[in-house]
Amino acid sequence: MTEQTARAAGPAVLVLEDGRVFTGRAYGATGRTVGEIVFNTGMTGYQETLTDPSYHRQIVVMTAPHVGNTGVNDEDDESTRIWVAGFVVRDPARRASSWRSTRDLDSELAEQGVVGISAIDTRALTRHLRERGVMRAGIFSGDALAGRDGSARPVAELRAEVEAAPRMAGADLAGEVSTGTAYVVPALGPDGERLATPVATVAAVDLGIKSNTPRSLAQRGVEVHVLPATATIDEVLATGPDGVFFSNGPGDPSAATHEIDLLRDVLDRRIPFFGICYGNQLLGRALGYGTYKLAYGHRGVNQPVMDRTTGKVEITAHNHGFAVDAPLDGESVAPHDGGRYGRVVVSHVDLNDDVVEGLSALDLPAFSVQYHPEAAAGPHDAAYLFDRFLDLMQQGAPSAAPTTPKDAH
Repeated sequence: MTEQTARAAGPAVLVLEDGRVFTGRAYGATGRTVGEIVFNTGMTGYQETLTDPSYHRQIVVMTAPHVGNTGVNDEDDESTRIWVAGFVVRDPARRASSWRSTRDLDSELAEQGVVGISAIDTRALTRHLRERGVMRAGIFSGDALAGRDGSARPVAELRAEVEAAPRMAGADLAGEVSTGTAYVVPALGPDGERLATPVATVAAVDLGIKSNTPRSLAQRGVEVHVLPATATIDEVLATGPDGVFFSNGPGDPSAATHEIDLLRDVLDRRIPFFGICYGNQLLGRALGYGTYKLAYGHRGVNQPVMDRTTGKVEITAHNHGFAVDAPLDGESVAPHDGGRYGRVVVSHVDLNDDVVEGLSALDLPAFSVQYHPEAAAGPHDAAYLFDRFLDLMQQGAPSAAPTTPKDAH
């Protein structure tokens, strides 16, 4: 019996905070894991999902029923490791069939110590989370499922471990996933050659950055200095930036006090700013708006968003459980410090639920989006936002006020 078959043979249990239990088979590593359980509606890109630092401390449920058929390779990772706390699938592939695959997903999860569960009704689980909201959960298998006498541990005991896990609300996690040291991603020319003279220089604050983000900027001739989440304004300015970027990342934006203060230092100096996902929430907080936790969040590669600047609808990739609380219609004055940052509009909106998906400052050179224009494995409808950032840096002036089409929300 192979190691993979042995791992798949054991029972596993998924226990939700509200007491619901799903029984399945062990997948990946065996043992115990707890975290906030969320679902991802993407039908492709599970390797990018697993290695996205924004999933730190979260158990991810894949709604696509068949997972693992393309295996794992060395090119599609979005960071140096798998970040999810646990992984839930319905039907794991028995073998990888892609020519790009170098190993199977089950083995990769086991190698990196990621506890998973398979052979459960992920549709029923997803519907439960949509109705009750995301919550804490735990996956138990192997020794973590057996008591001292060898019998199965009672569900009440497992549930107590779930309830002891920290909540996502109030969690400041960017420092746990950020790079420890600064590094540079060089600017590239149209043929992939390194440019001696970059088109622009960007200081990118790594709050859980995905590798495709600095790559997307570099492909436009931008030299990217990736800085730790602990970076100071002096360290940002030392890069000689034409613009500053804040990345995606995990945690509650209301707890990111250092990053919010840093962003206000950037805004005060009128340095062009672009933020993605967590960076969008932090721009909202810096401007004085609130943020709140969504019932079950947006995670997947199929979210429709309207760009109010153009009136076009994009299919976009999302991974967020918090959102900005800003007025959807018309201009508003940024509430922070008596409105010193001027006027702001909601530039993008989710067409499923009217969640704020982008902000644009009218009196500052600053904008942000809640979703992922660098999306790997796709879609790429919003890649133009990197061009918009480059234009903003080259203009050195406040971003233009978007014109809201008549049929916009």
